[in-house]
Amino acid sequence: MSGQGGRGARAAARGGVAAFAVALVLVPVQARAATPAADDTAAGWLSRQLVQGQWVESTPSFPDFGLTADVVLALDAAGVASDASAKAAGFLAKPDNVLEYAGDGAAESYAGPLAKLALVAESRGLNPKSFGEVDLIAQLGKLQAVSGRFTDVSAQPDASNGFSQALAVLALERSGGAPAKAVDFLVGTACPDGGFPVALDGACVSDVDDTALAVQALLAAGRTDAANAGLTWLVGKQSAAGGFKANLPNSVDNANSTGLAAQALRVGGKTAQADKAVAFLLTLQQGCTAAEPLRGAILYSAGQTENAVRATSQAIPGVVGISYAKVSAVGATADVPTVDCTAPTTTTTTTAPTLDPVLNPNDGTNTGTGNIVGNPSPQGARSPALAATGTFHPAVAWLGFLLLASGVALVALSRARRIRGNS
Repeated sequence: MSGQGGRGARAAARGGVAAFAVALVLVPVQARAATPAADDTAAGWLSRQLVQGQWVESTPSFPDFGLTADVVLALDAAGVASDASAKAAGFLAKPDNVLEYAGDGAAESYAGPLAKLALVAESRGLNPKSFGEVDLIAQLGKLQAVSGRFTDVSAQPDASNGFSQALAVLALERSGGAPAKAVDFLVGTACPDGGFPVALDGACVSDVDDTALAVQALLAAGRTDAANAGLTWLVGKQSAAGGFKANLPNSVDNANSTGLAAQALRVGGKTAQADKAVAFLLTLQQGCTAAEPLRGAILYSAGQTENAVRATSQAIPGVVGISYAKVSAVGATADVPTVDCTAPTTTTTTTAPTLDPVLNPNDGTNTGTGNIVGNPSPQGARSPALAATGTFHPAVAWLGFLLLASGVALVALSRARRIRGNS
């Protein structure tokens, strides 16, 4: 997180009674705070989309628990809006919301939601074994089959897939270690080309999003061979623009797939490809030319403003370059950055020549108007020289700090002047 701005004038005092030289290097100074990083402004925008400061909606009037969890993880990854993240996590931790999202742990219990809530708890420094009065880790363990696959218990068709398997491995790895069978099962889902599928039944079709998540899980679990094969497959799917496409008809490079891929590429050591993916993501971030409500958001694709919350929440960890295995609120601030669209202002400054105040008294050309920071004089005006008497002209009071810092030289200089005045 870096900002760019001019440095203030810097002075140096050099050597002895007859050689007190002052050199001022003055450059334009921007009267603006450091510019927040892209992930910060995206997170700031994302936090402002929380309804009542607590949840987000994909359908009006209905909280989207999974997307709210994504927002918490994105804010924690960016390291800002910590208060907003805490409120959203608190909303997810309400017992009724855990029940609705993850099931009752008996007749209804869902692997993906349990794993995602566990990741939220772990990121926020909460106990996943007591989140909303539910032991998420124990409930998740009950859903592991003999094969190692996590499957849903439900009156509805099983919705578990490659995502829920990878999420479960990530959550359990953070909570003390994923079972070997669960990791082995994930490794075994890889397609012959090295990628990983969403659907775990039927033909194996590698998918960018699922491969990116599986790679993060396998790297966290120490299964580098399978993870590296997945990374190689991902690299082959990156477009010339740096983006990645979803496994959908007529798909285009998008922020969701690219964000997940950027995470995997970064933590997998594919730095050049990760940089290229981040550069693509930043082309989708909305700046000052966008309508104010969208400034800071990262769009799904160019010109598509729908689903910006989902796109931004999945893009941010990719821009930051952190795995879901490591996302944490530790060190996060409550700042809610915005895109600064105020015009930068500059202060004109000049350069004062290096002078010896004894050997080079005022040559009489100084008009006395003075060039001090914040009070520029007309172009071509002379910079004030230091008077030979050692008395400061009001217009050069800004040199005071130099004299204070050069007490020894001033004492000697004063003594020399007194000698000269008495001779």
